[in-house]
Amino acid sequence: MTEPLSGARLAQPDWITESLALGLAEPGHEPLQRRLYRLLRGGIQLGRLPGGSALPASRALASALGIGRNTVLAAYDQLLAEGFLETRHGAGTFVAHHALGQVQQAARPATASSLSQRGLRLVEQSRGPIGESGAFVPCVPALDEFPREIWQGLLQRHQRQAPSHWLNYQDGGGLPALREALCDYLQLSRSVRCQPEQILIVNGTKQAFDLIANLLTDPGDTAWIEEPGYRGAQASVLNAGLNVVPVPVDAEGMNPALAPPGPAPRLIYTTPSHQLPTGVTMSLSRRLALLAQAEAQQSWIIEDDYDSEFRYTSQPVAALQGLAESERVLYLGTFSKVLYPGLRLGYLVLPPALVEPFRTAQARRYPEGHYPLQAALAEFISAGHFARHIRRMRELYRARQHCLRDSLAPALDQGLQLSPGESGMHLVAWLPPDSDEEALVDIGDRHGVILRPLGRHYLGAERQRGLVLGYAGVPETEIRHAGSLLAGWLTPLLKES
Repeated sequence: MTEPLSGARLAQPDWITESLALGLAEPGHEPLQRRLYRLLRGGIQLGRLPGGSALPASRALASALGIGRNTVLAAYDQLLAEGFLETRHGAGTFVAHHALGQVQQAARPATASSLSQRGLRLVEQSRGPIGESGAFVPCVPALDEFPREIWQGLLQRHQRQAPSHWLNYQDGGGLPALREALCDYLQLSRSVRCQPEQILIVNGTKQAFDLIANLLTDPGDTAWIEEPGYRGAQASVLNAGLNVVPVPVDAEGMNPALAPPGPAPRLIYTTPSHQLPTGVTMSLSRRLALLAQAEAQQSWIIEDDYDSEFRYTSQPVAALQGLAESERVLYLGTFSKVLYPGLRLGYLVLPPALVEPFRTAQARRYPEGHYPLQAALAEFISAGHFARHIRRMRELYRARQHCLRDSLAPALDQGLQLSPGESGMHLVAWLPPDSDEEALVDIGDRHGVILRPLGRHYLGAERQRGLVLGYAGVPETEIRHAGSLLAGWLTPLLKES
């Protein structure tokens, strides 16, 4: 006899009653007593009613189902006689613990082969850990430095004071107060040309990608994407059924002149202020050329400005969107890097002509919510906490980057090249062409050092070798330790090359 599943959750009597009511509502020709018996026995045999679950009292069940109590008692008695149920004096009737030994042959389970081709591709692109922290996980901020007491105070107050209509579905594209605070910030700090009504609050950048792909493209349309580039953007455009064309990145950013011949792109995805992952900043001449090309080809540019706040050697570069005389740029930002990833809030600045259709589609496809959270964020920005936090993190990340460079000094002496590090939360360590990135990843895993190969950011076969080293989310002591280990692993490779 098979024992009940370890840790199985007991079925609640109210749930059992609702399940029986649904079953009896279906057409049937057998007597009610027999139908009730079969429903209970089937639930037990299939494991839906685990051993030890208390059944509803016969009188309560009969009243809830609108049938006679004798009908319920007769079904219970039959199951007691067969060993499916047991009674406990003064406690009631329960599913017997050994009843699962009689489980019938289940239907053939679904397997991975049941997925569509798009689903299989999505799963493959989604593999890998999520939510890691430590050296050298890229794109993770200093979570322990976030002003949690201030944030919790704001959040709790706005939760308490939330008007009742915030509990309903929303279709405004985000809380007006948050869109207004964001508009002021983007206009002054990023030179974005916008009004509050052009801002759409989204639950992360992936939701923004989904809206853009569904509203501005059809399957088979061409999308240009940086090579190497952001893996999340790659997955989004690939799974939208688009013809993805990797466009190489050089010292001035994405270079459209190197795009292979083919149809004009419907979408152009770029990270001009701080290219992910190489860290280069797109030159002004390249920005103007890209804008002109988008206008001539009637392409839409997605400008992802994911960590532009953190510049260390110069003032922040103005957004590409602010240079556009036409309205072909969709500006995308997130709070995941500036505040914390679990916030799951981002924003999309739309050309005026796209505001109404995007807002309408979002309201139906992703009904809005979390307005108390948005209200807390709006006050966090307008009260100056946001700007102060950015200033603090800019200084902290600058120091941590210097610490990483110092810890890699032995490898640098042997010719290791690092990306300039003028901004952002990571550096790229460029490796010799014949280096085995994955072997380095394995070595790091054995020593608790998380390494991300640059090669994973490429779609094409031609790939440069390197490591993407995040430094923002860990203290200097951990950076020094992990950096010295990494320098020791890299030095022999550099000597051999």
